[in-house]
Amino acid sequence: MNVFIFDIETVPDVEAGRRLYDLDGLNDDDTAKAMRHLRLTSAGTDFLRHHLHRVVAISAVLRTADRLSVWSLGDADGGEAELISRFFDGLDRFSPQLVSWNGSGFDLPVLHYRALVHGIAAPRYWDTGQDDNSFRFNNYLNRFHERHLDLMDVLAGYQPRAAVGLQEIATILGFPGKMGMSGDKVWEVWRAGGIEEIRNYCETDVLNTYLVFLRFQLMRGLLTSEAHAQECALLREYLLGSGIPHLQAFESEWEDRGST
Repeated sequence: MNVFIFDIETVPDVEAGRRLYDLDGLNDDDTAKAMRHLRLTSAGTDFLRHHLHRVVAISAVLRTADRLSVWSLGDADGGEAELISRFFDGLDRFSPQLVSWNGSGFDLPVLHYRALVHGIAAPRYWDTGQDDNSFRFNNYLNRFHERHLDLMDVLAGYQPRAAVGLQEIATILGFPGKMGMSGDKVWEVWRAGGIEEIRNYCETDVLNTYLVFLRFQLMRGLLTSEAHAQECALLREYLLGSGIPHLQAFESEWEDRGST
């Protein structure tokens, strides 16, 4: 099966915030601040609920039998609907295994809500056996099926109190982790017109997830030590030969840490 490792980056949906909280007249920055303040006072965290996020980047690593690719979906100046349509169209066409870090807890619920907002059809993704009987036993929606493998959820034994962030796991394993940016800076960078920086950051996040996935496959015996080393070497070769500065910087940092 083709493997599609993915990650999303989001900003506050200020239009929804204005509608829900009667914030007409506030500019985007003040609306976002108000939304976070309301969330903080009600829940003790300013991290917005899933339905109040807007997707600005979706990045992926695709591994097939004869191909390895790292990229961000759509054009940098494309709209949210285009990004989400491309994501679900790919699933409809190829039915890959999805791999994520906290995809069940964040990325996919956000994509559900945003697809609902834009009226985007995704019949293959939502299939639980109605169209393809094999999806009764392995589909994208069941937590315990592997058509979507949420590494954070699985490694925590499906126990929320055992869950850990990707940055900590990547650092422990000797992978580059976050490079020059973090999720809490995305709104600020977005407002400054830095969509390319956000897409680059998202791609390095998904690379960290891919490296954890390879280690996980080694741990559970689906990759031998030799096959794992070959996959890492293939990725290094791809990054070095990409000619893309942030991908080459990722490889350099990975090399410096001496991890495989």
